[in-house]
Amino acid sequence: MKNNDKVLTDNYFQNIVIVFKSLLVGLVVGAVVVLYRITLKNAEELSFHIYDFLRNNLMLFPIALILLCVAGYFVGYLVSKDKMISGSGIPQLEGIMKGHFRNRKPWLHTLCLKFIGGAICIGGGLSLGREGPSIQLGACVAEGLGTKIGKGRLERRILMASGASAGLAASFNAPLAGVVFALEEIFKYFSPVILLSMMSAAVAADYVSKEVFGMAPIFDFEIMKAIPLRQYWLLIFLGVLLGGMGALYNYAILKAKTFYGKLKLMNDKTKLIIPFVAAGVLGMLFPLVLGGGHRIVEELTLKNGILFLIMIFMIKLLFSMISFGSGAPGGIFFPLIILGATIGAVFAGISINYLGVDQELYNNFIILAMAGFFTAIVRAPITGIVLIMEMTGSFTHMLSLTVVAVIAYVVADLLKSPPIYDALLDNLLLNENDEDINESSNNIIVEFIVKHESEFADQMVKNIKWPGKSLLVGIKQGDRTIIPKGDTKLKEGDYLTVLTDVNSESKVKEILDQMNEHKDFL
Repeated sequence: MKNNDKVLTDNYFQNIVIVFKSLLVGLVVGAVVVLYRITLKNAEELSFHIYDFLRNNLMLFPIALILLCVAGYFVGYLVSKDKMISGSGIPQLEGIMKGHFRNRKPWLHTLCLKFIGGAICIGGGLSLGREGPSIQLGACVAEGLGTKIGKGRLERRILMASGASAGLAASFNAPLAGVVFALEEIFKYFSPVILLSMMSAAVAADYVSKEVFGMAPIFDFEIMKAIPLRQYWLLIFLGVLLGGMGALYNYAILKAKTFYGKLKLMNDKTKLIIPFVAAGVLGMLFPLVLGGGHRIVEELTLKNGILFLIMIFMIKLLFSMISFGSGAPGGIFFPLIILGATIGAVFAGISINYLGVDQELYNNFIILAMAGFFTAIVRAPITGIVLIMEMTGSFTHMLSLTVVAVIAYVVADLLKSPPIYDALLDNLLLNENDEDINESSNNIIVEFIVKHESEFADQMVKNIKWPGKSLLVGIKQGDRTIIPKGDTKLKEGDYLTVLTDVNSESKVKEILDQMNEHKDFL
């Protein structure tokens, strides 16, 4: 077979080479994301300075409003030129990893427009985060390097996932969260070479980031003591609250996307004027909610009343819907974490004032709510737990974080709230026209692990109804690589390598994923 079809089996030297390639990817991604962080930081500071100036010079506000409209139109123009830069970029990356969006713009085009668009949005004051774009920028860099140093599509996919991992690591100084997110949300499974590749890239990017921004965590919450076990009953109520609010958040985001889609009088270029104008108004009246939400963290104290914190939450939530729903280039990670922190502050205030909880536990509830709200929305509990631990620099909350995250996950699932990135990807695929079911001469490898009690487990190869245009070409059981035959029996935990043509990749993956689910859930 060509490099295109080369299977990553027991070629240990090749696997080591992939790890070193991922290390290179991590270093380059780290540099790009650091530059992006610096740009956004300066843009956000400039935004606050400008709005401070305008509040003291109200006669200039109409001119500023015109400039905001121009900025919104320009960003809309960028989005119309490359749909891949819309939103956070994570759903687009997941779609690419599944074989969709084959007719997209070149990686460098997406990288440059995402960088510029994201900086303008933050400069305008929109309620967006840097993490989604950082992940997409990392994947773009990895895709570009992969065309030069990657051997075959599967290896290039691994490098892209490694770039995504490095992007999150450099964005939040959170290498472990970068690895876990890439495995939990993007690749959906791991093998030793995938895990080592992502770890190498994330650690390299984190090193570059910390050389520039230092070793301090993103949040500096002072933790006096841990929550006593006798008060863990409060975590049940907190988890339920966060699960319900997370489901509401997802519903609101999807409704906001639908609302913008139904605006007949505005097209893709003009609808982004709406969040920029909203940012201008809020910049004059309530600037606290502008940007990602760094300034809100400073207000999360017991001295501020519960009603004031609720007002911050409501305005920030509405502004986030207006900003992200428009399709503006920017993420939802940081704003939703800030919203979760605000819920935690409200819950802590009620618990301390009315339930006799020690006021030294105030910050504990903020940290727990961050992880729970993230989990309810993204439905990636391990990522949420690890991310918050790394962002706060506190590893003493493992048990309580887990309790809140699990309860929030279950509640959101019971409410039938879809994971936000899956729902956003489904919306994107509704308008995708590049699906070509005609057979291609170019082949590609699809790998997956046989899950517990799936249709593949304990079945002979000949008894399985494989999707059309697919061929099982390799089985890896532990360290052994087996050439499949009709009477070969598949076992749980086997790595299966399936060959298909490029144009059938997304469909074959979808069918294989459905077959690989637990029988009881089919």
